[in-house]
Amino acid sequence: MKTLNTMTNTVMVEPSRVPGHHNVFLSGNDEHAKMEVAAPLRSFGWADDQITDLGDLSSARATELLMPLWLRLYGVLGPVDFNFTVVTA
Repeated sequence: MKTLNTMTNTVMVEPSRVPGHHNVFLSGNDEHAKMEVAAPLRSFGWADDQITDLGDLSSARATELLMPLWLRLYGVLGPVDFNFTVVTA
C-alpha cells in the first residue's frame, strides 16, 4: 500500500491548506487494504473525488517519480503548501 508521498506532511493531514480540487493517490494489491487506507484519508478531509486509485502496487513507481518535480517546485515556490491535481475533460 502506498499513498501520501506526493505532498508535505501538513497537506497530508489537512488538505484544505491547498485551495481548490487536488488529489491524493492510492496504489496497492489488496482492495480491502486500500479501503482501510481511504478511511483515515477521509478523516483528514480528503473527499472521495480527490482519492485517486491508480491500481496495483506497480503504479506506486509513478508517484515516486513525481519527487524530482516536487523538489523542483518546492525550490522555486519556497515553503508553501501545494499539491498535484488531475484535470479531466
